[in-house]
Amino acid sequence: MDAVIHGPAAVQGTAVVPADKSICHRLVLLSALSEGETTLGRWPQAEDCERTRGLVEALGAGTTLTGTQLRIRGVGPSGLRAPSGPLNCGASGTTMRLAAGILAGQSFASVLTAAPSLARRPMRRIVEPLAQMGARLTGEARGGDVYPPLRIEGRRPLRAIRYTLPVASAQVKSAILLAGLFADGPTTVVEPQPTRDHTERALERFGVRVTREGPAVTLTPSPLRAPGDLTVPADLSGAAFFVVAAAARPGSALTIDLVGLNPTRDGCLRVLQAMGADLETQAQGPPGEPFGTLVITGRQLTGVTVAAEQVPTLIDELPVLLVAATQAAGRSRFEGLGELRVKETDRIASMLEGLRRLGAAVSLEGPDTVVVEGGRPLAGTAVDAAGDHRTAMSLAVAGLFAQGTTRIRGAECVAKSFPDFFERLAGIAGSSTVKTVDKAGGLC
Repeated sequence: MDAVIHGPAAVQGTAVVPADKSICHRLVLLSALSEGETTLGRWPQAEDCERTRGLVEALGAGTTLTGTQLRIRGVGPSGLRAPSGPLNCGASGTTMRLAAGILAGQSFASVLTAAPSLARRPMRRIVEPLAQMGARLTGEARGGDVYPPLRIEGRRPLRAIRYTLPVASAQVKSAILLAGLFADGPTTVVEPQPTRDHTERALERFGVRVTREGPAVTLTPSPLRAPGDLTVPADLSGAAFFVVAAAARPGSALTIDLVGLNPTRDGCLRVLQAMGADLETQAQGPPGEPFGTLVITGRQLTGVTVAAEQVPTLIDELPVLLVAATQAAGRSRFEGLGELRVKETDRIASMLEGLRRLGAAVSLEGPDTVVVEGGRPLAGTAVDAAGDHRTAMSLAVAGLFAQGTTRIRGAECVAKSFPDFFERLAGIAGSSTVKTVDKAGGLC
């Protein structure tokens, strides 16, 4: 499938965004480990989340999907069973890394397999701490790192450890904390910079004690209690594409309801506000995962510098922030983007290639700093999604700013996180502005 964007175009109205998949992954895994039933509303049915759902089913938990409501019947922390075959994580790095933490604490062996894009992503960062806890993880050794498939020989109980992350990573932190549920004492993770805290908040909803003292997060193992019905806010990472489409285009006016406003996750909003974006947040959520309404009014933006220490709170939004920078007056500088090279694709390479084809002035300084000279007009052309959902959606937003027609090849990859993205984008930009076509050119 290709996506065709006719620009330039302002966006208007209310954007509909699916539930936060980062939170959904965690809630499904913890629901499977708890006694009783948990119900999640607005299940996004993204490919990544379905991988986690399939994984817990293969481990003995039950799930029932009715419309967009997912019910999970947990088996308790000791009730997981050995899978009958490999557990396929597809392209979901979150599924693999978080599940590895849980499987490290089981009394059976398991194998986590991966789609080609995930099989290229390094896993030593979870292998080493989980091995320190007593599990044995093996994979394909290559270039000094370890790659999927991963074979995990669990141990129970695991050894409680205090582990300092060499690189800030919410997924690695989460893998260690989840393994800590099966440890013989409190487990502590020390972060070089704060990362998203969805795992800590989710654990607390299931009755597990988690404390933070400075950069150290400590989990004290205890049984999990099913919390019943849970509200999952809309995905801020998914909303970010619509936010940039509105914020960087004078004449746009957009509202997004029930969007997640977790302060460890909203770095993209702070960057946009530093660029001069007109953003108004109206908090609604109770304690737990905060959420609310976001109102965006388009205006001229100005360039900004994003320092490396800011990156952990906006890692998924960086591709579309590069797009925002093309529309800002002056120079923008994004430092410390190395983690983008080990996503579904090398997102630095795919975004620079796409933006340059559209006429943007973007350059690379060293291995992980991107400089954007804003204000240069964009012109529609054919660009490649490179098999990456965030690249595809970011280039679609760039197409809204470009004169003429932008065609995004391989746009079907958005199903990984936001299956109806182009339908929702058409809803705020106009059906004549955004279309999807098959490879032969017919409408999808």
